[in-house]
Amino acid sequence: MPTTSPAATLKQKAHALIDQLPEDASWEDLAYEMELRASIDRGLADAKAGRMIPVEDLMKELGIEE
Repeated sequence: MPTTSPAATLKQKAHALIDQLPEDASWEDLAYEMELRASIDRGLADAKAGRMIPVEDLMKELGIEE
């Protein structure tokens, strides 16, 4: 069984993303969906690596009271 390289995984995800777009999607629609997915992936990586701020600390830092 061949190993899946990160590039192949990215290509597979890109194909799946394009397949999910409506037939009349624009380049802007594609760019938006790609950036959205990338942002979600970065957030999940941050969470997995423990790079998170508890909501309470963030609210305090922003001066927001519950």
